[in-house]
Amino acid sequence: MTASFLTPWRCVAAAFALNGVFIGSWAARIPAVMARHGLDNGQLGLLFLLIGLGALASFTQAGGLADRLGAARVTRWCALAYAVTLVAIGLAPSVWMLGLVLMLFGASHGAMDVTMNAWASDVEKRLGRSAMSSIHAMWSFGAGAGAAGGYVASALGLSVAVHFAVIAVVWLGLAWPFIGPSASAVTAPEVKPGAETAKPQSARRRRQPVLALPRGALILVGLIALSSGLGEGAMADWSAVYLRDVVGLEEARAALGYALFSISMVSVRLVVDGAITRAGPVAVARVSALTAALGILLVTGPATATSSFIGFVLMGAGYAALIPLAFSRAASDPHVPPGQAIAAVSTLGYGAMLLGPPVIGQISELGSLRLAFALLGGFAVLVALLSPVLARDMGARRAVAQDG
Repeated sequence: MTASFLTPWRCVAAAFALNGVFIGSWAARIPAVMARHGLDNGQLGLLFLLIGLGALASFTQAGGLADRLGAARVTRWCALAYAVTLVAIGLAPSVWMLGLVLMLFGASHGAMDVTMNAWASDVEKRLGRSAMSSIHAMWSFGAGAGAAGGYVASALGLSVAVHFAVIAVVWLGLAWPFIGPSASAVTAPEVKPGAETAKPQSARRRRQPVLALPRGALILVGLIALSSGLGEGAMADWSAVYLRDVVGLEEARAALGYALFSISMVSVRLVVDGAITRAGPVAVARVSALTAALGILLVTGPATATSSFIGFVLMGAGYAALIPLAFSRAASDPHVPPGQAIAAVSTLGYGAMLLGPPVIGQISELGSLRLAFALLGGFAVLVALLSPVLARDMGARRAVAQDG
């Protein structure tokens, strides 16, 4: 593949798409994994907890390795480990082995999430412009493609083991020209005079998301990220189960729910920057949150196939802009350095994505899965109420008022 084709954006976007494909494939086949091992919702929730714990445990080490050895190189290693653990899910002979494999799967996913975001930051430096939103859109595209592949695999009657093996080989093969060794030279940020002296400070910033917690106004921004993260995590891990158990769809059609959610999310992420520029972040956040709430109402109210599919589309559109808006507001906070602020908000957002699904599992055992989904609507309404905190000049106005 020619060097001119291996652009920085394409290389890191391929890593995001690959990560999305793997998590989307897993999400689509969760009902099949449950059936194979005879799991109920409570047991599945505990397995989700292992995924979350594995991811959280990997953050520090992944960030340190990316700082020392290069984000592109470590992302490549994480992608290989991620592919191996995906295949191992389908081969796990017992629930205990499945739990161990899922913890490693979560660790690989979490590590790759940290390193590919660090890589995306390097690419932005290389390009000299913002590119994070479109790069994250490729993750949503990959997740939708993985879920759609799960629908095809279920319709064809493929076992989880065969399906995941095919996904790992095919998609890793497609992505490798972009994330392989040649990608490091293409995407590395250009080193400018004096950059060496700033490197230790940059490294400290990249390790912040594991430990940092928001304070002041960033607590409210973090709650927005947490609320959105709960919705995204619930859709990834519970949408297919919800459509099967509550709506009554067969496994193949149940896999379509997350695909519709992801396609809606990626579509909005590709165009939402223009709306934010015209209407402002507060208005976009409020409309987005209410759109997500309406989608949840359609999913949990009528709970028919049609209403649920429409609801998942609205949820994808509603959640699409919320975490990027939270990150943008955090970076403009006048009282906390941008790196620390984004790290603090990320802790709540990604923590909710990872640990929210097991909580939903326990709620579904105590009440019902429909009740657990309905609670997400309350968090979406909370985002609408908190949306004024996303005004990018709010902190600056407060600082000026204090000076005066």
